[in-house]
Amino acid sequence: MIDSHCHLDLPAFQDDWQVVVNRAISAGVTRILIPGTQVSQWSTQQAIQSYSNQSTHAISVDVAFGLHPYFLSTNETDNATALTALQRLLSQSSVHMIALGEIGLDGHISIPMQLQQEVFEAQLRLASEYALPVILHHRKSHHLIFESLKKTGFTEGGVIHAFSGSVEVAQAYIDKGFYIGVGGTITYDRAKKTKETIAYLLQHHADRLLLETDSPDMPMQGRQGARNSPEYLGDVLTALDKLGEYNEQALDALTTQNYFTLFRNRVKNN
Repeated sequence: MIDSHCHLDLPAFQDDWQVVVNRAISAGVTRILIPGTQVSQWSTQQAIQSYSNQSTHAISVDVAFGLHPYFLSTNETDNATALTALQRLLSQSSVHMIALGEIGLDGHISIPMQLQQEVFEAQLRLASEYALPVILHHRKSHHLIFESLKKTGFTEGGVIHAFSGSVEVAQAYIDKGFYIGVGGTITYDRAKKTKETIAYLLQHHADRLLLETDSPDMPMQGRQGARNSPEYLGDVLTALDKLGEYNEQALDALTTQNYFTLFRNRVKNN
């Protein structure tokens, strides 16, 4: 299994991330993608990647770098400085990133949406310049994301992380070359709308689905209030199995292939 979205670099894991990685290996996770959120965490991502990708470990770690809307400043100068740091990182040949992200728009936070859009669109342009797919965060913002994708002419695709929305919205993203990240939401009985959408995608676009945990956030049903972990990725696989199109083994193989198709020659094998 591949966990396509796991924040191992965040403080929740700072004391035991090596233990978490080993537990993930024992649970059948073979690869983890750590998306970036803010400049201060990028070095931690790289350290985890370096450790985990040693030949003695039965797991590979990929990284993406980006500026998450949660961590933007209301000071435009601070954001400009962060964008400059991101561009500098992109230009370094020694840095191996397979995507730009986690970036996006969030309608539930206090950062003004206009400011969010400016930083988001600047990052979309950087991703275009370096031919990188993006990892998108959304929250009450699908329509605004589509506006920004159109405005910037972005065509590199990527993944819609922790997708929740209608079949129509999912289809619109797929039409623009995006994959759909499926996480712990579908383990909950109440998530009927999201399950209906994912069931449709399993029938018509199974080649566009990825597994994710969003650890340490988005705990699975039965683990509410606890730290989420990549070792629980199998819960997502089980929930997908219950939707009836594929068994767990087939889903594992399918979503693994989807990951490599999306990131193609950007992914390095140990």
